Amino acid sequence: MRRFRLPRQLIRTYLVPCSLVLSPVACATTVPANNYGAHPQANAFVEDMVTRYQMSRPELEALMTDAQRRQSILDAIARPAEAKPWFEYRPIFLKPARIEGGVAFWNNNTAILDKAAEHFGVDPRVIVAIIGVETRYGANAGRYRVLDALATLAFDYPPRSKFFRGELEQFLLLTQEEDVDPRAALGSYAGAMGYGQFIPSSYRRYAVDFDQNGKRDLWGSPYDIIGSVANYLHVHGWQRGQPVAVRAGVTGNTYAGLIGKDLKPRTTVAEMRKLGVKPEQEVEAGLRGALIELEGRDGPEYWIVFNNFYVITRYNRSPLYAMAVNQLSEAIDAERR
Repeated sequence: MRRFRLPRQLIRTYLVPCSLVLSPVACATTVPANNYGAHPQANAFVEDMVTRYQMSRPELEALMTDAQRRQSILDAIARPAEAKPWFEYRPIFLKPARIEGGVAFWNNNTAILDKAAEHFGVDPRVIVAIIGVETRYGANAGRYRVLDALATLAFDYPPRSKFFRGELEQFLLLTQEEDVDPRAALGSYAGAMGYGQFIPSSYRRYAVDFDQNGKRDLWGSPYDIIGSVANYLHVHGWQRGQPVAVRAGVTGNTYAGLIGKDLKPRTTVAEMRKLGVKPEQEVEAGLRGALIELEGRDGPEYWIVFNNFYVITRYNRSPLYAMAVNQLSEAIDAERR
């Protein structure tokens, strides 16, 4: 196991002007008092990383001293957009600007999307839509230092501290593998990175070097960005050309037993029909799906969701997220055609 080292560009970080704060290089400031240099959990984390990965203790301690506790991160994670009802959540993403942006992104990257679709067996429109929902095609890839986000959530957010401690570990391993400055990388308040917003463990597991230049770059390489989203969907079982979701009507009350189960497709459309669920589009009777209920402005909406919907929820487990991706993908495709 090679020893942990800080990338060469670290020294230059302290010379970057604050006008570049939206690039992958963050502005450096003087070390604040509110840092993790003396935090007991951070100290235990350092000890563990030294023991398991033979990382340099002084360099890790310096990183923890530089990591800043951000109250805005704790505030943000307490109010996720997925807590909204569907009729309020949908308009966030199904806006003309985001649809037009998707058409432009698709047109600007047609060759890469075609190559990824062929290689991974994933529909191009859903790749575009995920990038659109996540970051508006890279326009909002994150303003927090990943180091600050993960340290804050690992050591000051008890409900999910174990998870984020693991992501902090994965992030530091990632910075070695991809020669990323751990003090410079920017991402979301949850430490997700790049156009597709991969958390560190997903970055290490699913990101691909699609341009074959020896580095997986989810901030600056369109090939790697598109290829990595496609690979994520491919690994989780995407079936190209298969439906994602269809609107349904319901009668009686026997359908209710289908709602509230997990989103894994277990019940055939034919079986759903017997229970009072009627799809509003023609769909194969033997196709397996699940039934979900969304809170519409004028009452509940019922949808039969299939394997590809479930795959999207591997990216983000909220059914609201998956439905937004699906509907945005359809809108982009229709506008482009």
